[in-house]
Amino acid sequence: MKKSILFLTLVFFLASTGLATAGGVLKFATEGAYPPFNYVKANGTPAGFDVDIIHALAKEMGLGKADYKVVIQDWDGMIPGLLAKKFDVMVASMSITKERKKAVAFTNPYYYETGSFLKKKGSNLKISRKGLKGKTIGTQTATIWGKYLEGVYGDIVKIKYYNSTQDHNLDLKAGRLDAALANSFVMVKWLQTDKGQGFEIVGKPVSDKKYIGEGIGIAVHKGDKKLLQELNAALAKIIRNGLHRKLARKYFPIDIYPYKNK
Repeated sequence: MKKSILFLTLVFFLASTGLATAGGVLKFATEGAYPPFNYVKANGTPAGFDVDIIHALAKEMGLGKADYKVVIQDWDGMIPGLLAKKFDVMVASMSITKERKKAVAFTNPYYYETGSFLKKKGSNLKISRKGLKGKTIGTQTATIWGKYLEGVYGDIVKIKYYNSTQDHNLDLKAGRLDAALANSFVMVKWLQTDKGQGFEIVGKPVSDKKYIGEGIGIAVHKGDKKLLQELNAALAKIIRNGLHRKLARKYFPIDIYPYKNK
């Protein structure tokens, strides 16, 4: 009888905290193909800034290793997967936009981003309507960068969509693109690899809030209001105590969040 009462108490606690999920395990999804934010190590372990944030939030929420797991989900299946409740939380460097907020609920931003165009060194490409006219630009499908290209240059350029930033950068290297557009930190990281040799960033960072949105957020199903509150509280705590900045500095030489105490 005591065991039954204990079990019912545990179920009630999990439900009241928003952590009642199938099997009692909270599932965090990330892409795994967006270094340095998220990627998969050679041994199959998810890693990167997004994954570090997941572990930090889980610990702050009082979750043990057996209480949560990180799952890999292709980018274009992120929101559909969340809506279908294949997982509970999405930490995948997703921009908070009005369009996405119609489908899912976002936490407060956990970092802010800009975009950068990449081109081959020595090319005369200029980032302007005149300079890009007739050019072929690559970007990842279902991203704000695609929306930006469509809205600003869609009538003068050919836009090619790819499953990942790595895919369009490889096509750029193969000479099938004139330029590629993605998150600035991701592009800088690629330039530091052997594959990125011979390429460079061109033009000013893309920072138009009309397309970029309100920052990068963590998404949950709209009905999971308690879970959203707990994620926001945990996020605020790791920003306040300096852990967020410590984790970010493992990957980025500059602040990606406007910390109050610098």
